[in-house]
Amino acid sequence: MKKNLLSLCLSLSLLAMAPAGAYAAQTDTAVAPVISAQTLQTLSWTPLVPPVTQDVTLTASSAQINQGDIQGAVGAYALPADRGSLEITLTSIATGKTVYAPNVLVLDEQMRPAAYFPSSYFPYEKPGVVSSDRLEGTLKLTPALGQKQIYLLVYTTKQDLAETTQMSNPAKAYAAGVGNAVPDIPDPIARHLPTGTLSIKVRAEQKSGNIMIGQILDNVNGNNSAPAATPIVVGQQAAPARAEPAAPAKPAEPMLSDSETYFNDAIKKAVKAGDVDKALKLLDEAERLGSKTARKTFIQSVKH
Repeated sequence: MKKNLLSLCLSLSLLAMAPAGAYAAQTDTAVAPVISAQTLQTLSWTPLVPPVTQDVTLTASSAQINQGDIQGAVGAYALPADRGSLEITLTSIATGKTVYAPNVLVLDEQMRPAAYFPSSYFPYEKPGVVSSDRLEGTLKLTPALGQKQIYLLVYTTKQDLAETTQMSNPAKAYAAGVGNAVPDIPDPIARHLPTGTLSIKVRAEQKSGNIMIGQILDNVNGNNSAPAATPIVVGQQAAPARAEPAAPAKPAEPMLSDSETYFNDAIKKAVKAGDVDKALKLLDEAERLGSKTARKTFIQSVKH
């Protein structure tokens, strides 16, 4: 059975953006953790409105989840879903010889898991002029139309706590920086802890996002164009429940037929070319200008 175009585009875009050290995360057999709805509802979700950089210290007094494989302090964040694609850089800063190994679970507006980034997605980065030893990765997400916000849960696991990270000896970095011979000395090993220091940088971007978070709303037929997705480890999609569609604001006047044709043709071409993000932006602009057929055109193009 052929995968629909939307799933294919999302899979390809995710593979294209992954850093070399994160490829294992995309072929990992690991699955997203199962967290009870009650646990998610009791968390205090910190809003992050781009552009923003938030430094966070997770301590023993921070919110905790000890459920299934998850163990230790967690960070919970709410991001706007109506500002286009989001680029999120998550950094876990090493302190001495310890570091927090982050995993990220992304949830849609209905708090259903939509994407999963295991700790292998956040590889070790050597210290730089203004940066220290760290684990770091960048997430690129495209919230589906009709949502107000999505959620980001940062946590670590029992397996991560049993592992360590090999860092680079600062003496080696200094020697290489000044052009001296790199000394043959051992590199320090950082233990993984259930607490740590994070830095989260979020910005809205106009470039193509990598993973669709939530569902595309089909207001032509009064339901969603696709079922909700299971958590994505490699851009895979499949799914259980349906969410109530949120109707876009109705324009004051209908669009002229020539303009309808222009936008519909442009949407078809964008979908055919695999640029779903561009097609979504064209759809949004067309409906803002009064289009009555752009959404139906988009949904039919994606399904075929």
